[in-house]
Amino acid sequence: MGHRRAADRRELDPIEIASRDEIESLQLTRLKWTLRHAYENVPYYRQLWDQAGVHPEDVHRLEDLKAFPFLTKEDLRRCYPFGLFAVPREQVVRIHASSGTTGKPTVVGYTRNDLDTWAEVVARSIRAAGGRPGDIIHVSYGYGLFTGGLGLHYGAERMGLTVVPMSGGFTERQVQLIQDFKPQLIAVTPSYMLAIADEFERQGLDARQCSLEVGIFGAEPWTESMRREIEERFGMDAVDIYGLSEVIGPGVAQECIETKDGLHIWEDHFYPEIIDPATGEVLPEGELGELVFTSLTKEAFPVVRYRTRDLTRLLPGTARSMRRMEKIKGRTDDMLIIRGVNLFPSQIEELLQEDARLSLHYVLEVRREGRLDELTVLVEARPQAADPEAREAAAQELARHIKSRIGVSARVVVKEPGAIERSMGKAKRVIDLRRLQD
Repeated sequence: MGHRRAADRRELDPIEIASRDEIESLQLTRLKWTLRHAYENVPYYRQLWDQAGVHPEDVHRLEDLKAFPFLTKEDLRRCYPFGLFAVPREQVVRIHASSGTTGKPTVVGYTRNDLDTWAEVVARSIRAAGGRPGDIIHVSYGYGLFTGGLGLHYGAERMGLTVVPMSGGFTERQVQLIQDFKPQLIAVTPSYMLAIADEFERQGLDARQCSLEVGIFGAEPWTESMRREIEERFGMDAVDIYGLSEVIGPGVAQECIETKDGLHIWEDHFYPEIIDPATGEVLPEGELGELVFTSLTKEAFPVVRYRTRDLTRLLPGTARSMRRMEKIKGRTDDMLIIRGVNLFPSQIEELLQEDARLSLHYVLEVRREGRLDELTVLVEARPQAADPEAREAAAQELARHIKSRIGVSARVVVKEPGAIERSMGKAKRVIDLRRLQD
């Protein structure tokens, strides 16, 4: 893989390697401040908590937080646009928003201090990924209302890197600038990194000979099989970054290059819980469930027990004292239920990785035929298996594996190379046509 070294412990923020007692003491102090700040300055929180019979003064231990109600994306939309801001709007120096593809966008705001905090946690993340002052980082996350591009940009500048603010799209130009500027790092969605790899091949270039040593990948769930493919095609280290705009943006958690064993959560700023998605009960460390976050230092837009919909588990720290979260397994709203069987796109992706004839460019389509749900898997063949006979054989074999390993009958269509539309940002893996049929 790449040739990046782990950060020297002397380079780390002291809190990254502090004792658990120190971390939890700081968390409790900051949690109490956040709850008071939200209660006193956000009428929606005050009403929500009063109705639930809880008050900031009730919190004496971190565990006491579980008595407070959850915050959901529906709450954010209900308060659109500025109803959850905890400072006067004039003190909000930047606004970001989600795409709003399923309704009103969720709007988040930042004070000057919030932007400083965000830059710090992203700089910490880049250092954990192996970045060093003076490196060049090619940022292919989208810029604009999406938090990815600007989040990585300001964190990289804070750390002293040279930033190439490429944004997404223009794949030929992405390859040209990687070849010309010779960046050591790239920050991009993993699905778009595969599109960049394809473009290297289309131009007759060997991606393994390019300058890239580390890729910082996030904004969508991705599997260990996708990590292996990216690392093999580029001869680089591929590490995971996690964040979401409602909590701050990228930089909530980061995988360390020396261990690649899950993402260390920057717990001095973000308090994690894992809950049972159905009951809301807090689960013990190590159990799989839905990730919930409470911000500890945000001024403009504090979130308390925000349900992320991401499925993972909490684990003890390794490279840092702070706890880890496993790579996201999927999202509760990405889970498909096909004839009573729960299915995540990542399960299909693992099967694709096992077949050298198939690429990782795929889409799942679900429609209803009569009273029954039907799943169609659309996937691209790799160039060496592009002829019709090879594609049909691969389709039949994948359908058998989906049935035997996942328990779902699926129609598989293996298309020619390049036939699946490429995502310039987050990959859209599921097209649920049932909603249009209802």
